[in-house]
Amino acid sequence: MSVRRTRRALAAAVAAGLIGLAAVGCSSDGGADAGPAGKVAEAPPAHAGTLRVLPSAVRDTKIVVGAADAPHTVTVYADPRCPYCAKFEASGGTVLAERAARGELRIEYGIASFLDARTGGTASARAANALRAAAEEGPGKFAAFQAALFASQPADESKDAFTADHLLRIADRVDGLRGDAFDRAVRDGTHAAWVADAEKAFEDSGVGGTPSVLVDGKALDGGAGLYDADAFGRLLDGALGS
Repeated sequence: MSVRRTRRALAAAVAAGLIGLAAVGCSSDGGADAGPAGKVAEAPPAHAGTLRVLPSAVRDTKIVVGAADAPHTVTVYADPRCPYCAKFEASGGTVLAERAARGELRIEYGIASFLDARTGGTASARAANALRAAAEEGPGKFAAFQAALFASQPADESKDAFTADHLLRIADRVDGLRGDAFDRAVRDGTHAAWVADAEKAFEDSGVGGTPSVLVDGKALDGGAGLYDADAFGRLLDGALGS
């Protein structure tokens, strides 16, 4: 699927109010609660212990969280500026993290940045670059940083969001993440080529929007259930046959 065709499809989906596999998703008017620009938050304390032990690895254009030999793979496509992705990470994302920590599944994150082209700016790409950098920093760093990043998401999909300084303030909430290599990668956009490749992989995937969830390669059409932890857990059990 070409970039032009993808953008036409996204524009049509926005007009219909249907972005992604869910019945609700990122839309031109936001639609999810998000903090003010510059807000810095962290993962809920009850969830932090789980995030700290989750290994991560970069595999081509995805970041894989959890054990490589886990019996199931859940693929999540998300754009850092998408408010519905933030809602998912605060609900369904916590379920996936708990399951990954128990070795039941691994999570493949496809980090999209299509909102930059749609609404202007480069905030999604800057955040995606920082997420890629966090994946280099050892167990737990990517998972905890991603949770903190979505919890700190500025309002209105702002094109000026996620400046380098903002991203580094978010990283301060993750023990041991800040360091010369990480800080330099965030400020210099070290992983820009990977971010572009990850966006192209998202466009080529055909999923159409974010958040999108696939279980062992099959789309999980969860609707509003993506944004409720208990409902998502039941959807996931059904998809896994458990």
